Parts: sequence; structure tokens; C-alpha cells
Amino acid sequence: MKKEILFATGNQGKAKELKEAFKRAGVDLEIKTNADLINPPHPIESGRTFEANAKIKAHELAEFSGLPTIADDSGLLVDYLNGAPGVYSARYAGEAHNDAHNNAKLLAELGGVPQEKRTARFNTTIVASFAGNFDKDLVVTGECKGLIMPGPVGDDGFGYDPLFYVSEKKKTFAQMTTDEKNEISHRGRAIKKLLQEFPAWLEQFE
Repeated sequence: MKKEILFATGNQGKAKELKEAFKRAGVDLEIKTNADLINPPHPIESGRTFEANAKIKAHELAEFSGLPTIADDSGLLVDYLNGAPGVYSARYAGEAHNDAHNNAKLLAELGGVPQEKRTARFNTTIVASFAGNFDKDLVVTGECKGLIMPGPVGDDGFGYDPLFYVSEKKKTFAQMTTDEKNEISHRGRAIKKLLQEFPAWLEQFE
């Protein structure tokens, strides 16, 4: 029987991405998500950093499920806006988590700002936790630098992807294929680090 771990998310797109990455790396684990649990808790992400929010989710779901648990938190940090929207990226324009509204607010905040001052970066922090051993949390981060475009470009992706231009690819995230994006994205880079360290981290609890 495969060893089970929990990815504390309701986002099946992110779960698929993680499962495929583990499979490509030859890490043979069965990855469950919140959808596989009965009445899982819904942690309140009250932290002021991505790491704090990821830990809130990982700890609560690890205690609930009894499984080794992975959780992540991601966001966009715009230099001109002193790091906003940051941990509020998903709800920048309100609690509805509406991508179009969030993008519109970001463009309004940057109205009239020249392109060279629209520097930004995406960050993903991933935390792996085991109930009763939170002092041994594994924490990895990934980052991708870019510029905020004056308007949306590209039809794929989600969130701020149509606005986030990556110079090395000469494209926004929304213009990239999934493979292109995973190669250089903040989440892709964080997952690569996780895969390097996760098997050894997991072994200590066997």
C-alpha cells in the first residue's frame, strides 16, 4: 500500500501539478487533498507572511488528518506598492477572490507608473508538517521576478498571470504553456526544492 500524504488544498489544479511533479521525480506517494476528507477544517489565513499562512494550513490539516501534510501560500509583491498585494493577493479587491477585480485594482494602483518602475515578484512558500512534530517543519520557497504590464496579455493561466511579464521568456505567464511556466515559475521552483528535501524529511517519521 502506498504511503499517503495530504496536500492541504481545495484547488485541484494545484493538486494535479504537485502529483505530476512527484511522479516525474519518481517519488511514489499517494497524494490526498481536502476533497478526500470528511468535513475538513477551513483554516483562517491570518498570518502576515506566506510562511505563516502555509503553516496555519499545514498544522491544522495535519492534526485533523493524521497524515504528513503539505500546504502552500503564494502571492504577488509589487515593489512600487511596497510589497502589496502580498499575502492579500487572492482577495486584494475584496473577499470574493475575483481575478478580474484584483487585476483591475492592481492596474488602477499603478496608473501612470512607468514600465521600469513596475517591477514585481511572485513568491510561493511550501510547508510540510507532521502532527506532534511541528518543530521539524520543512519550509521551502520559490520566487520569479517580472514586470507588471499596463494591461492583460495572454489567454491562459489565472490570477495575475496576464499582467506578469517575465523578461527571460519575453512573455506573460498567461502566454506560456504549462511546461514553460512550470520551468521558471515561483511554484515550479518551490516544488523542485520540495522534491529535493521531502523524501529525507519524511523518513524521520517512519
